[in-house]
Amino acid sequence: MSLKEKLVSSFMAFEDTVDVNSPIHDIRTEAIKTFEAEGFPTKKLEDWKYTSLNSILKPDYSVFPTIENDIEFKDVKKYFIHEIDAYKIIFIDGKYASHLSQTTHDGLDVCLMSAALTKPKYKVIIDNYFNKIATKDGLSSLNTAFSHEGAYINIPKNKVVEKPIQIIHFSTGNEAAVMLQPRNLIIVNENAHVQIIERHQSLTDNPVLTNSVTEIFTNKRAIVDYYKIQNDKQSASLIDNTYINQKQESLAKVHTFSFGGKLIRNNLNFYQNGERIDSTMKGITIIGDKQHVDHNTLVHHIEPNCESHQDYKGIFNDSSTGVFNGKVVVEKLAQKTNAFQANNNVLMSDKATINTKPQLEIFADDVKCSHGCTIGQLDESAMFYLRSRGIPEKEARALLMFAFSNNVMDSVKIPELKNRITKIIAKKLGVNIGFDL
Repeated sequence: MSLKEKLVSSFMAFEDTVDVNSPIHDIRTEAIKTFEAEGFPTKKLEDWKYTSLNSILKPDYSVFPTIENDIEFKDVKKYFIHEIDAYKIIFIDGKYASHLSQTTHDGLDVCLMSAALTKPKYKVIIDNYFNKIATKDGLSSLNTAFSHEGAYINIPKNKVVEKPIQIIHFSTGNEAAVMLQPRNLIIVNENAHVQIIERHQSLTDNPVLTNSVTEIFTNKRAIVDYYKIQNDKQSASLIDNTYINQKQESLAKVHTFSFGGKLIRNNLNFYQNGERIDSTMKGITIIGDKQHVDHNTLVHHIEPNCESHQDYKGIFNDSSTGVFNGKVVVEKLAQKTNAFQANNNVLMSDKATINTKPQLEIFADDVKCSHGCTIGQLDESAMFYLRSRGIPEKEARALLMFAFSNNVMDSVKIPELKNRITKIIAKKLGVNIGFDL
């Protein structure tokens, strides 16, 4: 039985475990029909031309993990940004871990998707926001069909959340192979401000496939600062689907740090529904071996006087593969748009590959839009300069790599997170550093 067949046949059993009278029962039913019709994407689709899922669909994944294993904080402390006080929403094999979490309903909601989907007091929110901006493609529909658990965050009007929110999904490896489908709904109301850090982490080398969907609603003059840390084991694969709807004068930033995992596909979609909106997406990818990282981005400029900024840096070693497929769409009414898109890559090995395709679709005539990509190797003259001043070759290469990615790191607003990412980069480059970016 193929994974697709297994998932479709498991849907009725899944619905028996949740409330069939749920407000999203009909949405789930339609979603599984969509997935059954479309299945998993293939390389025949233009957006998936350079990424094949065949290798990660072969394991016999457990769709509903049943073996429970309580993890103690000391066992996973290193995966938290523990230097800061933060709200925490922690999941183990797809199930909420209350002993590791710190949630709240005191002036804001930082809690569980399962509660929002089942409690009557959240029905209006679910009716207005759930599955409103997620696309109806096969993968997002699959997640919608099995939506049950994840993070539910609702920040009220004028609320500045004083500490970051960490969302971490752990996989224990108790099952021979497991598939997880977390669903997050984040609503940031007028003039509110929140910082969120998200991570998926395997604790063993057993295969894990995560198909995640996050819907973020950034309302008038709201600010969302979102960080994704992707540094998993090479037996883990992640398909991350993030959809962001922005209203007038809002600011949304997403930083994606991709360092580990077998295959990572980041689908990041911004929809600008208002004037004077700012959308920012930045990323650093450093991979080796046979790792594969694919960034697929969309910024849809719908109304005038808005900006978007994309800046992705990639460093590829060994036989790794990188993909960047960035699209900016400027509608006819979106005059005075300022859109910038850049993808810069360094190949450290003759066997490394990068496929990059920045795209602009402009239907307005009074805009300032630019895009570009570069693919190259380290500057030998800069290497010579550093070596001539007594810096060893490995450290010289690391310095150049840090400089290459520095403008992305400059925009990280949480100092402790910035330090953590800097240390991960140093480890990936094989050096010890005595400075902070």
